[in-house]
Amino acid sequence: MAPLRAELKKQHSRMAFPKVNKSTTTTFKIKKSQIFEDMVFHRGDLVEVASKEDGFLGSYFEAMFMCPTLNKNKYIVQYKSLLKDDLSGPLKEVVTLPELRPVPPKIPANEFNLYDQVDAFDNDGWWVGIITGKIGTEYYVYFDNFEVECVYDVSDLRVHQDWIDGKWVTSKETAKGV
Repeated sequence: MAPLRAELKKQHSRMAFPKVNKSTTTTFKIKKSQIFEDMVFHRGDLVEVASKEDGFLGSYFEAMFMCPTLNKNKYIVQYKSLLKDDLSGPLKEVVTLPELRPVPPKIPANEFNLYDQVDAFDNDGWWVGIITGKIGTEYYVYFDNFEVECVYDVSDLRVHQDWIDGKWVTSKETAKGV
């Protein structure tokens, strides 16, 4: 689609942005007093996993919750579209609770404004970026962590939401300090 996407490279059977040492702009904000046992996932629940790997910061990948491990606060997930290195089947991974969240609710959006924070679907995952321009139904999205701008159709974008203290907060609410 866009020429800038040629800058992407293959890594661990996934497409990745170039490696960077910047931290992600999106974080999970959990109060120390929050009890993790309140967040219960069941086998087969659809979830999203925030990647902490270099080249994947600021991305979320859909997965199915499989089960907890014997270690406290670690869980096994099976990715919906990511494959094992040998391409023999879906990738399974052990993740920690701060990397795990429910799938965000859909917020209908037919258009976005300049500087809106959005998630862009690309390379099997959702990537956090900022709207920097628009031509027709196509939006220019800048990814601060990677210093890359790509073009997306409105159908490949969603309103960015953070999972904070067990509630979904939109990027506009986060900016206002709600």
